[in-house]
Amino acid sequence: MVDPGARVGAGCKIWHFCHLMPACEIGDDCSLGQNVFVAGGVSMGRGCKVQNNVSLYAGLVIGNHVFIGPSAVFTNVRNPRSAVDRRGAYATTVLHDGVTIGANATIVCGVTLHEYAFVAAGAVVTKDVAAYQLVVGVPARPAGYMSAAGHRLEFDELGRARCPESGERYLLHDGTVSRRDV
Repeated sequence: MVDPGARVGAGCKIWHFCHLMPACEIGDDCSLGQNVFVAGGVSMGRGCKVQNNVSLYAGLVIGNHVFIGPSAVFTNVRNPRSAVDRRGAYATTVLHDGVTIGANATIVCGVTLHEYAFVAAGAVVTKDVAAYQLVVGVPARPAGYMSAAGHRLEFDELGRARCPESGERYLLHDGTVSRRDV
């Protein structure tokens, strides 16, 4: 169901049992799998893929070409209680361009996942994730870096790496990864 007031971009595919609330914004060429809920106030860029059984709650800002795996979980209140109305206290969670979130991962509200961050399946993210960083586990911890094409980056002694698929070059300096070919 797409409620009046929901904005859906051109070329989107919305599968069975989805619900898009008023005032949500979905960019062009996105795909929402079965049973996806999108709350009002959620903003999603273009080319995103949201797999089955994902709820995107108010306070979530999603960039372009973000992948959200099946049954990933997002929160929007740090200290929820059934008897306490905290609708005005939603914490903003930001997923920058190119982020990947694996199946059954949990993203606790108020964090930022920077460009091309990669969250492993089942991880629980409680802190910001750096650009190109791979995080795994509960709670999520850094486990390396991934290219924009989704391959592990192996840095040499000078902090240089190359993606085996795209050939793009990366530089690791003071714990920060940057793409050299941009």
